[in-house]
Amino acid sequence: MSKEITSREENYSAWYTDIVLKAGLAEHSAVKGCMVIKPYGYAIWEKMRDQLDLMFKETGHVNAYFPLLIPKSFLSKEAQHVDGFAKECAVVTHHRLMNDPNGNGVVVDPDAKLEEELIIRPTSETIIWNTYRDWIKSYRDLPLLINQWANVMRWEMRTRLFLRTAEFLWQEGHTAHATAEEAIAESRTMLDVYAEFAENFMAMPVIKGVKSENERFAGAIDTYTIEALMQDGKALQAGTSHFLGQNFAKAFDVRFLNDKNTDEYVWATSWGVSTRLIGGLIMTHSDDHGLVLPPKLAPIHAVIVPIPKASAEIDDVANNLTAQLKQKGFTVKYDNDEKRRPGFKFAEYEMKGVPIRIGIGARDLANGEVEMARRDTLEKSQVKLDHLAQTVEETLEAIQQNLYARSKAYRDHHITDVRNFDEFKEVLTQKGGFVRAFWDGTTETEEKIKEMTKATIRCIPLDSKEEEGVCVYSGKKANQKALFAIAY
Repeated sequence: MSKEITSREENYSAWYTDIVLKAGLAEHSAVKGCMVIKPYGYAIWEKMRDQLDLMFKETGHVNAYFPLLIPKSFLSKEAQHVDGFAKECAVVTHHRLMNDPNGNGVVVDPDAKLEEELIIRPTSETIIWNTYRDWIKSYRDLPLLINQWANVMRWEMRTRLFLRTAEFLWQEGHTAHATAEEAIAESRTMLDVYAEFAENFMAMPVIKGVKSENERFAGAIDTYTIEALMQDGKALQAGTSHFLGQNFAKAFDVRFLNDKNTDEYVWATSWGVSTRLIGGLIMTHSDDHGLVLPPKLAPIHAVIVPIPKASAEIDDVANNLTAQLKQKGFTVKYDNDEKRRPGFKFAEYEMKGVPIRIGIGARDLANGEVEMARRDTLEKSQVKLDHLAQTVEETLEAIQQNLYARSKAYRDHHITDVRNFDEFKEVLTQKGGFVRAFWDGTTETEEKIKEMTKATIRCIPLDSKEEEGVCVYSGKKANQKALFAIAY
């Protein structure tokens, strides 16, 4: 099966698409720009969703659901917001179809035109803040900490499975607070949640930072981000958290009586991650043999394959091991389907990124052992039956740690400090990755660098220190370093 995959070195983009298709994660749909998430791909999303949902609830958030359709007038109430999304919106203009009088199927009923067009949500700030106006009256109603799991639509013309599609799945948190300080703290807290999830569960190292004004979310005062680096040296924005100030509260007249009985506008945040994370997972860990998954997000932790086929003795060992591992919280598949040969099964599970494969044959059992293969290193070893369950558990933890360490080493090697623009361009073209350089803080410089190199400011890292220097492009005095990269 791996022979059917384009190598990363030959064509990274084709390699990525091959992985998605051959591993059975998703496929293109009949609707241009949209995808079908297949059961195995959706199982990964469920693992992500369930863990994130637990983390949200541990920080005091609750789930709700808001409408798919937004009145067009709502988007006009916050000027920056509508400017940011106007070119990506799908619009519903009619509410009914009719049979074509000429017999050509169905057509839009011209008498069913809506009085006001409806927008398929590109994001839900407007409909949610219109709702919050009725929910928030007093400081006693605050903070309001709500998340929703939903689909959204942004009309993308150049799409790539998981990374950029017209419709995608995500979660979006929308919170209201009595003070700016509380809202900023909320934005930072959720950024920390995203970073913890990315590093501890996805085994994907990230850099936490704040976006430049040019890269902020439409309508935000500040946008915080986690930025990851893929194996081709390009950056991926993996999650964002926004301090919205009072912009949406003012646009939708959401006010409250504070504890001094004074009327004021609430302070807002929003934050979200999407199925784009699956794309990030693929590009962070996978290889030319197929998908590689960190155990904490793998739908199947271990697969047991009888060699050459099942027997009563092999069944007993497999069932006993499955029971032991299930008690430890792991998902195990015993593939005793005799319609497929062991070699085919090995290739399939390697392609799907199952962390551990266990082969059991009569000769192995005679020696009181089985063969165990690790997906991350492709190493094989003989493991005694008496220690098998414990070894599998320890190996899964080792795989999780190894994937993080491996990707972090790659990321750290690809953070390069440069002093001038010639070095900047050379690093981008020869090495790739993050380029760290002084920036004078102007949009003009940022846009010039993007125009000349395609690199954008991914963030100003939160742990960066203020220091004096000279802008890598303009030569003007600068007191901050930014991380630049070519990004997805």
